Amino acid sequence: MLGAAALVECASMNATRTRPLVIAHRGASGERPEHTITAYRLAIAQGADYIEPDLVMTKDGVLVCRHENEISGTTDVALRPELAARRREKTVDGVTAAGWWVEDFTLAELKTLRCIERLPRLRPANTAYNGQEAIPTFAEALALARDAGVGIYPELKHPSFLREQGLDPVSAFVEAVRAAGGQSAADRMFVQCFEVGPLLTLAQMSSLRWRCVQLIAASGGPWDRPGTAYAEMIADPGLQAMRLERGVTAIGVEKSLIVPRESAGRSLPPTDLAARARRAGLAVHAWTFRAENIFLPLELRRGEGDAAHGDLAAELRAFYAAGVDGVFSDFPAAAVAALR
Repeated sequence: MLGAAALVECASMNATRTRPLVIAHRGASGERPEHTITAYRLAIAQGADYIEPDLVMTKDGVLVCRHENEISGTTDVALRPELAARRREKTVDGVTAAGWWVEDFTLAELKTLRCIERLPRLRPANTAYNGQEAIPTFAEALALARDAGVGIYPELKHPSFLREQGLDPVSAFVEAVRAAGGQSAADRMFVQCFEVGPLLTLAQMSSLRWRCVQLIAASGGPWDRPGTAYAEMIADPGLQAMRLERGVTAIGVEKSLIVPRESAGRSLPPTDLAARARRAGLAVHAWTFRAENIFLPLELRRGEGDAAHGDLAAELRAFYAAGVDGVFSDFPAAAVAALR
């Protein structure tokens, strides 16, 4: 259980929010290759409250910003003949894939690669920026957010898997935050994870105070809690347990848990999750909002084809009206504009 002072502080953080937060999902990743300094800078210029770096770990223990530790889709590693022999098959959180893995490279080796657009079919304009930037470290993202005066919202990716590789992402995360200013850096941050253990470790720390966000998908459960379903965690007892026993400040939920869709792809009425979470003392941040038709409900699609942009503003307004406290968006400018 958390101490009373920590609980009061978390409640105060929730109570002082005056409008939904705009969280730049992997930066302004709808307009620049994701997890690049340029994507983060554009998001900041567009008015995002937070930039969101996903964190994986190099062979020599450095946290870097990639959505996944397999990097063939987000870097030019597959085009480097000298690295062909580094390709291998791994199983991460039950999913088997072949490719190149961050934890097999030192930071120096990783910095020789260049970032590319992950979704070139949907975002062909972003390919103009391919090959221009190296993978940023978490320390570089922290410095950028600090200097720009915005928040940062890191996600710890696959911590159980990384521990199995002999790496310690939670300790490295804490040390990076301490080096960036300690509590002053933590105060400008939410930290998120799909697993339970890392957030519990952070919440129980006595030296630093964290705003922890439990990520919740529409199916499955946390990898480090076999037999526990996300559906159980967002029932009323589960919400109370997250808040009171695990020190969670907010839940980061897949958006269909707030506004479901029918089988044909049309939106249904909102659920009561946002209201129930708020009664439990938890903020609700929903993911992920994207402009392309393929990601939008049927009634908000416009034009022809999956890549055409639909009415993202209408979807965002519906979620703001449903009571969410923040949105993760690939298009932070649209999320900011919809607040008006």
